[in-house]
Amino acid sequence: MLTSGIHFTKFKIRKKNIKIKNELKFILKQNIQVIHSLTKKYINNFNKKDILKYKKQKNYRIIGMGGSSLGSQAIYDFLKHKINKKFEFLDNLNANYKNSSNSNILNLIISKSGNTLETIVNSNICIKKNQKNIFITENKKSYLHILAEKLKAEIIYHNNFIGGRYSVLSEVGMLPAELMGLDISKFKQLNNLIKNKKYLNNLVNNVESILYFIKIKKLNSVIINYDEKSTNLFNWYQQLVAESLGKQSKGILPIVSNMPKDNHSVMQLYLDGTKNNFFTFFYVKEKNSLKINNSQILQTQSYLKNRDINHIIYAQKQATESVFKKKKIPFRSFEILKRDEKTLGELFTFFILETILLGRALKINPFDQPAVELIKTETKKILT
Repeated sequence: MLTSGIHFTKFKIRKKNIKIKNELKFILKQNIQVIHSLTKKYINNFNKKDILKYKKQKNYRIIGMGGSSLGSQAIYDFLKHKINKKFEFLDNLNANYKNSSNSNILNLIISKSGNTLETIVNSNICIKKNQKNIFITENKKSYLHILAEKLKAEIIYHNNFIGGRYSVLSEVGMLPAELMGLDISKFKQLNNLIKNKKYLNNLVNNVESILYFIKIKKLNSVIINYDEKSTNLFNWYQQLVAESLGKQSKGILPIVSNMPKDNHSVMQLYLDGTKNNFFTFFYVKEKNSLKINNSQILQTQSYLKNRDINHIIYAQKQATESVFKKKKIPFRSFEILKRDEKTLGELFTFFILETILLGRALKINPFDQPAVELIKTETKKILT
């Protein structure tokens, strides 16, 4: 077990590196604000009483790019069974987007810099008169900050020391979670996890293994995802890993592969193609699942009788892991036993700490994204 809500199988290949364990101890003791945001001591830049009036809404639209949106999307999809509200996410430019003039929609506009081009464009198109608006942005005179003042909207400050992809447990992810009606205190698990030796040892072991894979040129981190509701969790993971580690001709390419449909496309490559991949299996145990209609099952497939969809998916996961073992393909496995805020907070924390440790071991800054800024500058030149 990784925790009470997560059953975990670590990579079988491991190259011990005492430096990683010491590095983890070091960063947990340092005043690193990103890590501080994972704890219960972190104080959000919003007051629950002040936003109580917004919780009466039933329809919300989150406008933001990358880390300004992916974390809240991951939360919404993973915990949808606990949410009685509708959230729409506008996280790309869509020339055919059909905008709603519904005045009962609350727009939540999120941009750390306040100058994100796509967020500016989408805000311009989507925000209509008489709609309520909340802006999360830095405390500076950016485009979106000025727009918020013009609209007399609620402004919640985005701390400038927490980058978008690391902001899921700050106000960027916790305000939407609060509006969803979730218990945001349960996401903050680092205080408990640093006391859990098994959790920390598994974290260290995984970093050691991944560093070994990088050394032998296995540079693709493939997520074998058996849970549709976790697709956006791994879209968030994809940005976290790619943007944090893809520097100085180094990095890992995170690939999200949704199962079981990908058994019928890319699985052949994973099993018999190039050997530059390592894998993460991810499965969530569901209590309620559609059942097979026994009366319509032919005798040739009688083994499907009395089965439900979740049972079949789990059998496919077990079968795939068995084949991977026989072929000596490296993988780790997460089996989620409890779909709740606590478990999701533990997963966010695991992947964030893992990424920071990898960055420091590779001697790169895991918190910046200098190359992306080049495209932003070049786009502005073309449009000017």
